[in-house]
Amino acid sequence: MTLPYEWNPMPHTLDVRCPSCGEPAYFEFAEIARIREKKDIPFFQENDQFDYLLCKDSCGHRWHAAVYYAGLHGRTVDTIRELPEGYERSDWAHSKYLYRGSGLDSGSVTCPSCCLHRRHDLQWPHNAFFQVEFKRELLWAFNLESAIELRDYITSPNRDRSGYKWRSFLMKIPKKFLLQGARDTVSKRLEKIIAQYQNGSNKSVVATADKPASSLRSGRL
Repeated sequence: MTLPYEWNPMPHTLDVRCPSCGEPAYFEFAEIARIREKKDIPFFQENDQFDYLLCKDSCGHRWHAAVYYAGLHGRTVDTIRELPEGYERSDWAHSKYLYRGSGLDSGSVTCPSCCLHRRHDLQWPHNAFFQVEFKRELLWAFNLESAIELRDYITSPNRDRSGYKWRSFLMKIPKKFLLQGARDTVSKRLEKIIAQYQNGSNKSVVATADKPASSLRSGRL
């Protein structure tokens, strides 16, 4: 799956709807690193902590890669066991930046409600927990923090984004959702889902008005 332009970039972690029970769950993207020497390929193919991938770049050149799912190993690279010479655990650490650099849509999902804990291929924004319907469009946020900033930004008469952590995200909100006629409805629906999330949500939290998410047009909240 290739994410449409307006969905990029994505942060390293997301608040999602559990694919099993529908409750709030946590998604963490996997990290990928190039396997530098052919002699190292068998190590990563046989190691149960990694997935091996044969990739192809835009020029058609093939390269070998090892994928690590930190979310399946305590959300840290510290559990990675001994590596071949020339590799460091940090090769599979998330970058220091707010948004991820990898183009992978694979990761892990963890649900505290039903104890689901496994690999998961992200389907965005269908998997987004913070999603509401407005005029037949699906509006969403990455996680609780970005949803709160979104709510505050929508309700504020000031369009200065400099004080927001998620300002790059807010910059791409379609203007129609910031219009006077939309702000009250959008902010109230968003506030409801935030409150239910913070107070212990249920499956109704992520339900749109009367249409399944797959039937709606998607847009950044």
